Amino acid sequence: MTAPLLDVRGLQVACGTRAVLRRLNLQVQRGGTTALVGESGSGKSVTALAILGLLPPEACAKGAVLLEGEDLMAASASRMRSIRGSGIAMIFQEPMTSLNPVFTIGEQVSETIRAHSRVSRRAASQHACDALEEVGIDGGRAGSWPHEFSGGMRQRVMIAMALACGPRVLIADEPTTALDVTTAASIIDLLRDLQRRHSMGLLFITHDLPLAASVADDALVLRDGRVVEQGAAADVFGKPRDPYTAALIDCVPSLDRRVDRLPTVEDVVNASS
Repeated sequence: MTAPLLDVRGLQVACGTRAVLRRLNLQVQRGGTTALVGESGSGKSVTALAILGLLPPEACAKGAVLLEGEDLMAASASRMRSIRGSGIAMIFQEPMTSLNPVFTIGEQVSETIRAHSRVSRRAASQHACDALEEVGIDGGRAGSWPHEFSGGMRQRVMIAMALACGPRVLIADEPTTALDVTTAASIIDLLRDLQRRHSMGLLFITHDLPLAASVADDALVLRDGRVVEQGAAADVFGKPRDPYTAALIDCVPSLDRRVDRLPTVEDVVNASS
């Protein structure tokens, strides 16, 4: 079996005396998808920020984050700046708040390219148009402003920015949040297509369990900063061993059943204990 593209070992994050993440281990294979799921506040986004070295100064991280064998936890600040974008890229939540409203779409994609490549402004602008074309946006729209794009198109812009420098690993943090079902499906199809074409590893962060089950090869379930279950996605979501994982699945609304009150995680966990 080949070595994982991204190998996170014993990752811990604390803010003061409060443990936010407890000894997390995860792997992302080349061309594979690992899903990180859990409720809001379980530590999913903190995991992504720790991998990228973007935690706030008051947070303390320990462990190892190996990208093709290189420990990013031991990397200098300048080395991490070069890795972000070209080695590991991230699609952040809420594209409208991630895009700068006073710069055009093309300028923002070009800025990412110029930060990692020694190219002229003209070459970066052309590369930006090509990146937009790859995600299904007419390159002629590079001069448009973020507010002129729909939510789905803004998310495509964020994907174009993330992939502009050819990263080996892509972290997608809730990439379908606030999108309608049809638009969300198109974004997922786009990510899978780009992943196949570029042989990227994908860390897919979501609270949408059915979506995670449909896209992931492997999955981890987080609860209060601790991994309660991990393994092949088919096993984690099809035959959960931990009561908490089963509770998350049972709380997903279904068209096949009518209830007066939707169950909560606590309801299901307490009933099984």
